[in-house]
Amino acid sequence: MATLGRLLELPAADLRHSLNQASDLLISALGADKIDIFLFDPDRNTLHALGTSRTPMGRLQRSLGLDIHPVANGGSISRVFTNGDPYITGRSDQVPDELPGLVHDLGVRSHIAARLVVDGERRGVVSAHSATPDFFSDEDLRFLCTVTHWIGALTHRAELVEKVTSAALAQGRRQAAEELITVLAHDLRNYLTPLMSRLGLLQLRAERDGRVDDVRDAERATDSVSRLGQLISDLLDVGRIEQGLFDIMPAPMDLVSLARDIADSLGTPRVEIRIEGPRELVVAADRDRLRQALENLVSNAIKHSPAGEWVLIRLSSELIEGSEYAHVDVVDRGSGVPPELLPRIFDRFVTDGHASGIGLGLYLASRIAAAHGAMLAVSSHPGSGATFRLSLPASGPPVRRDAL
Repeated sequence: MATLGRLLELPAADLRHSLNQASDLLISALGADKIDIFLFDPDRNTLHALGTSRTPMGRLQRSLGLDIHPVANGGSISRVFTNGDPYITGRSDQVPDELPGLVHDLGVRSHIAARLVVDGERRGVVSAHSATPDFFSDEDLRFLCTVTHWIGALTHRAELVEKVTSAALAQGRRQAAEELITVLAHDLRNYLTPLMSRLGLLQLRAERDGRVDDVRDAERATDSVSRLGQLISDLLDVGRIEQGLFDIMPAPMDLVSLARDIADSLGTPRVEIRIEGPRELVVAADRDRLRQALENLVSNAIKHSPAGEWVLIRLSSELIEGSEYAHVDVVDRGSGVPPELLPRIFDRFVTDGHASGIGLGLYLASRIAAAHGAMLAVSSHPGSGATFRLSLPASGPPVRRDAL
């Protein structure tokens, strides 16, 4: 009972440190030469002694690299992990399939072990060793089986603490990175206006002097700076969303007219943009913000479409539970969204690694949809393209909000 009480008092901080302390407590209770708390590594199919008593035999084990047991190599520790039966022997040197390193290098003669279960899951083995033959009794084995349940609880607490700590660190790094990105984007935008003005002057001079090549280069440079300006605007919008300063101003607008404007501005000889739907589809929405969302969806579809294919903007309306909704489907014929990305496709900075961009377009589109009381969803199967559906209440956001 004293040992169990001291186990409960152990701080659940660093997992390895907690398990090492637990091993030292068991040494005092059992008088063993070595205590190991093995955890299973599924990637390597090995049992790794994260907790080992600070005894001569424990130090020798680590120096020989015997603190890692491949399950496939067999031996008593692997058997306990595999079949779950408690184990006791006072003559390890007479067990036919015992690992040679345990018997010959460490000199183990007596051995007891019990499977370690953490949060209902088979996770490892707790074992005690002695160089003295017939050292452990059946009572010692029962004690080890009992204390192993408490070690499982300690392991679970320590792992939860590590997860919470890791999540907090990641959140802190993410917030710092977002703040830095917002500041940089704000400063960069201050340089774009004079740069665009200079490029405009260069283009006018080139046109006046008839320098065709210079005119073309100036136009391309202007397009590149415009794309940079859009990226900076997206970065600043992310900051506004996080600070609750993302404004929308709903007003009656025609979705079909907006779709035609987007098709004219984003269509390329490489990928055609087609439109299907009624002649007019009026909703209450912020036209500029909605255009930003749809342009991001269409641009994403173009990036993932092979040359010679087309992107479809399909518009429709539907009565759902007495309320009219307008649907805008953006359909591409690309390779589809990888299944592992689907659950987080609308998160920030998520990309598939094959298309350009930093993963903000779909995130902004989803947040603009949310600001309108709308839904943005995706359906995709590998090899058959993807469909992004924006569903808007025709009457506008259900609750009038000046900011998200």
